[in-house]
Amino acid sequence: MPSNNLPHAEERPKGASRSTLEADAVLSSDVAAPAVVALQGVTKRFASGLEALSGVDLAVTRGEFLSLLGPSGCGKSTLLRIVAGLSEPTGGSCRLALGESENAFSTGNIGFVFQDPTLMPWSTVAANVELPFRIAGRVRSAERDRVAASLHAVGLAGFERSYPHQLSGGMRMRVSIARALVTGPALLLLDEPFAALDEITRHALNDDLLRLWDADRPTILFVTHSVFESVYLSTRIAVMAPRPGRIAADLRVDLPQPRNRAVRTTPAYAAMCETMSAALAAAMAPL
Repeated sequence: MPSNNLPHAEERPKGASRSTLEADAVLSSDVAAPAVVALQGVTKRFASGLEALSGVDLAVTRGEFLSLLGPSGCGKSTLLRIVAGLSEPTGGSCRLALGESENAFSTGNIGFVFQDPTLMPWSTVAANVELPFRIAGRVRSAERDRVAASLHAVGLAGFERSYPHQLSGGMRMRVSIARALVTGPALLLLDEPFAALDEITRHALNDDLLRLWDADRPTILFVTHSVFESVYLSTRIAVMAPRPGRIAADLRVDLPQPRNRAVRTTPAYAAMCETMSAALAAAMAPL
């Protein structure tokens, strides 16, 4: 957990203005532990002239589960793609500490779960999860064992020979998560992976994701526009202001670990959700 000297979320005044919250945002220089992800002054302007991000400062330390919370269109997905190396910032810097290789994807150090499962419909479940190894040009018995272990971890053992069209939406997302996890990434990026699912399936996958994170403790950046989901999953939440996106508040989530569904009915969870809702409302208020 970063040592950022911020007050706990419960201690922040509910009526805090956006300027107050922005002043409390965590900068990379405030974090004592080495950062796995370090963003400094990140700006993104598209060719159309649209400014998606402006002056984003954020540091994520090893093993954190950090959610990017904000309204649709505030640049959360754009920021995630910059971290993944799928898009270049037009200003500022994004630095990753994931090993010596410059291409973290090629070494399997980054896993990415998109909003849509993005599965190959002509391939089996096992072949879809095996894709990162095929791209890297190495599919041996050890890799196939890892595919089997990854499918078992997401509850899909026995579905190796099934095809995507034979699976439910939640099962297809589990395949996508298994594919992202199969290389044992140090950094896992998830872009609103559960937004299109029904509430029952979404809660079940929330629990599965927490279990997988607790087992191996990868660093996770999770994009969501749900206050309730972000509080349940995260150790820390960065609230983003509307376009141009920037960090308006950076708050710790002080709920017990490991978490289970019973947490959702506790006063502490309700209070944390109320605090995050207030921070989000302040971030969205007109300047």
